[in-house]
Amino acid sequence: MSKQKRLLWISDLMLLAVAMVWGTSYGVAKGALAFYPVLGLLALRFGLTFVVLSPALRSLRRAKASELIGTLGTGVLLLSILLAETFGISLTRASNAAFLISLCVVLTPLVEWALLRRKPSHVERIAVVVSLAGAMLVSGGVFIPTAGDALILLAALLRALMMCVTRRVMHDSTLAPLSVTAVQAGTVAFGSVIAALVCPSQPWPALPTLAGHGSFWMSIGYLVAACTLFAFFAQNFAVKRSSPTRVALLMGSEPAFGALFAYAWLGEHLSVWGWAGGGLMVFASVLATVRWQRRDSTSVDMHPVISNEA
Repeated sequence: MSKQKRLLWISDLMLLAVAMVWGTSYGVAKGALAFYPVLGLLALRFGLTFVVLSPALRSLRRAKASELIGTLGTGVLLLSILLAETFGISLTRASNAAFLISLCVVLTPLVEWALLRRKPSHVERIAVVVSLAGAMLVSGGVFIPTAGDALILLAALLRALMMCVTRRVMHDSTLAPLSVTAVQAGTVAFGSVIAALVCPSQPWPALPTLAGHGSFWMSIGYLVAACTLFAFFAQNFAVKRSSPTRVALLMGSEPAFGALFAYAWLGEHLSVWGWAGGGLMVFASVLATVRWQRRDSTSVDMHPVISNEA
């Protein structure tokens, strides 16, 4: 096997690992929320990430003001996505969250059409309808989702917006990817602290002690090390060596991993219609992404922030 093929296989395995990690992150975050409030959890997770990545901030000394402003803007978008996701996870099932967030893939062409004037193809329009039908089944077959489902859907829309905004900001940027990641992590941590201080419904309790709360700190370690640091590196490694279509297809397995984890680890039970809806959403994601990638050679993934950060 040639070195190029071997690296491609490694890239594929790493992408599957990222999809698995992000799929399980919904259940892990839901478990951590039983010990600590949403804003405190976000501040802790991304504050630790910022500390680990702080050496990468040295490259900001050569950055232009416009690059810094654009990067801070993407950090604010990321904060909005994570707030919607994390509050949504606390109000719905982890399996629902993992499936509903995959709407990002089919929402992105619509956002790109609105912002960049690129009209979606007929296949993409069909994929949107199929994905919405799947989302309705996952939500219980009703037109009005629960509050948690609505927040996860909002997060999916914001992810699609994040993809387009980040593509524009980073197109001619000279910033190192890890520097962008560090700035965004710091923005999320700082914004979460400020929001917690001004939001009376979000208390700021003392951190759980290590003794007696080992599961909480294991969850934090997993969210920081696996869902943030490893995932950033892995996807950065993979997108340089794999085709955009291959990347998107492999990342489309995230909701399936999320549902399997919620079923096996959290004891959540999804109905037959729920599994069918999830299958429709995964199919729609594959359909839309494959067609889109044939028309556009730019990289696509289900976590637009990370694809530009890693």
